[in-house]
Amino acid sequence: MKISVCMAAYHGEKFIAQQLSSVLPQLSSEDEVLVSDDAPGGETQEIVLSFAQKDARVRYLHGPGQGVVRNFEYLLGQACGDVLFLCDQDDVWLPNKVQRVMESIESGACLVLHDASVTDGALRVTEKSFFQKHGSKPGFIRNCLRNSYMGCCMAFTRQVARNALPFPKNIPMHDQWIGLVAEKTGRVCFLNEPLLLYRQHGGNVTGGATTLRQKVSWRLSLLRAVLSKF
Repeated sequence: MKISVCMAAYHGEKFIAQQLSSVLPQLSSEDEVLVSDDAPGGETQEIVLSFAQKDARVRYLHGPGQGVVRNFEYLLGQACGDVLFLCDQDDVWLPNKVQRVMESIESGACLVLHDASVTDGALRVTEKSFFQKHGSKPGFIRNCLRNSYMGCCMAFTRQVARNALPFPKNIPMHDQWIGLVAEKTGRVCFLNEPLLLYRQHGGNVTGGATTLRQKVSWRLSLLRAVLSKF
């Protein structure tokens, strides 16, 4: 099965070379790494293009410039793999990530979510298990109310991507939407094994602070979107 690694980039020059260097050795010659840059023309572009000149598996794309959710939506539409791995620019893949995830996909899972060790900017571990700290577990209703799906720890089949596209207009983040779609359409697998160093350095692209009212509104919108589609 061909793998597409989908990386959304935005001013990622500080860490993106280290991330690409952790990803590429785990892929076969038939796989691909798509980097969609939402701030093209800077150092991130230079770094990615330098990788692309040496490795034909790396493709640099100009992102849609509409934020992280639409950037990942764009990436899913450009990818041609049978299995799609979401990838953040700041993290580091541990050496057995692809192998362990693909074992679960090949055993019939439509989506795999694996554990991660949380680190600071210098990759010093601050939490050994993201799952344990945050109570990550499968279940449709559970993940409507308390999201476990974190994109950088997710891989899924081409069919899940087809089912998830296009993204609804008012979803807070892409990963929860994709996870809920997978919960409704196939078997998800939670791997209780840290396969990634999840770097938290103060400059990560996140959704930011939200009010309780906004959180409730987002969850209702997600639930309506999933139920109306399936």
